[in-house]
Amino acid sequence: MYADTRTSADQLYFAKFGVPAAFISLMKGSKRIGVFSQLEYARAIKESALDSILSLEEWTENARNRFERANVGVAETIATLAKSYQISGFRVPADFPAWLAFGLQDLGFEIEAVKTSIFPGRETKSEEEMRHILEGNRCSAAGIRAAEEMLKKANIKGSYLYLDGKRLTSERLRESIEIACLSAGSIPLDTIAAGGDQACDPHCAGNGPLKANELIIVDVFPRVAKTGYHGDMTRTFLKGSPSDSQRSLVAAVRGAHRQAVKRVRTGVNGRTIHRSVQKYFDERGFATTRDENGSQGFFHGTGHGLGLEVHEAPRVSIVDSRLKRNAVITIEPGLYYPGLGGCRVEDVVGVLDTGAKMLSSYPYRWILK
Repeated sequence: MYADTRTSADQLYFAKFGVPAAFISLMKGSKRIGVFSQLEYARAIKESALDSILSLEEWTENARNRFERANVGVAETIATLAKSYQISGFRVPADFPAWLAFGLQDLGFEIEAVKTSIFPGRETKSEEEMRHILEGNRCSAAGIRAAEEMLKKANIKGSYLYLDGKRLTSERLRESIEIACLSAGSIPLDTIAAGGDQACDPHCAGNGPLKANELIIVDVFPRVAKTGYHGDMTRTFLKGSPSDSQRSLVAAVRGAHRQAVKRVRTGVNGRTIHRSVQKYFDERGFATTRDENGSQGFFHGTGHGLGLEVHEAPRVSIVDSRLKRNAVITIEPGLYYPGLGGCRVEDVVGVLDTGAKMLSSYPYRWILK
């Protein structure tokens, strides 16, 4: 691999410590090797889980001697390492730099790119990893709590929500969420605080004034600064008085969420869980339709794997994906109807032989007076 640990979950999983600049890592047999500049070399020795720490400066000089020129790059350094370790080709992750892959091929190496993570073992989590994800969800809960408290403090004037004499906006609500996540020790990114019809686009971050008596989706998925593992939780709120239709919508999502969580266990196909959610909604009259304006109803997956990435294997969707023991997944059914609004409820669970182990916790109260 040639990547930094902020953008490559595989590199972080491999090295087990954070490095903000791209570095060379490789595995020969069971031996984990990392190549670091002097800027990171001493820290790598102290903090990484690698078996062998090599000096980038030393191996760059070796490459200059081997290729008999001063101007050598990453490809030549890797080629020199490969000769020393008797390596003729590499398996590389899907996000491996194309320029480097072509450079290595030009030097005679066989390159095989994998479509998913280069480490299939990432799909299942150790007890330590589950604790890291639990911590991520503690940070998610801190953000959701901040949103709930802000909505509780807001006043209703006409159709809009006001706080401290100003209209409360998605931007201000999102700011409070992200400050709470930072204070809890995590880095928030792409936080969702969307109300009304904006929430009917599930990945719309939300913008502008928030209205009374409208459903507001709050989706928080921060990365814990210390470990790199994520939390991912969603709650839906309404400030004011809900209509009967809104009550029915939220009740259906909560019911689908409960029955989906109950179906989680080792060996169950994620597609089966997803279909059970589709059936639950259909039986209660919440149809999913598609036209030239887009989709409405339930039109996304029921869940996804969570760990060093927000979205990773396995999937709980239309895809055939049997759940493995100690996988960690989200369960997040939702319904979206422009004019009525959107509702999504999301929690994180570990997959056990006996059922789901809850790795997130926050109340499901949604009506705020």
